[in-house]
Amino acid sequence: MISKEKLERINELAKKSKEEELTEQEKAEQKELRQEYLKNVRKSFKNQFKSMTVMDKEGNDVTPDKVRDLQDRNKKH
Repeated sequence: MISKEKLERINELAKKSKEEELTEQEKAEQKELRQEYLKNVRKSFKNQFKSMTVMDKEGNDVTPDKVRDLQDRNKKH
């Protein structure tokens, strides 16, 4: 999970970029922080998928094969 300080810095740089031009160093920092944030979001989303089960109205498990494959790979590791 990304730290509170890093989230605050992301927001600070975003606000500053709306008000004025960021320096090259700040742009690089912003890009790096955004990449780290997105990596965390993707990881979290993937973990949610690993525990997901889809049921139809009749109560049958209709979890997509792609999700089942992900869950099976997770069980092996």
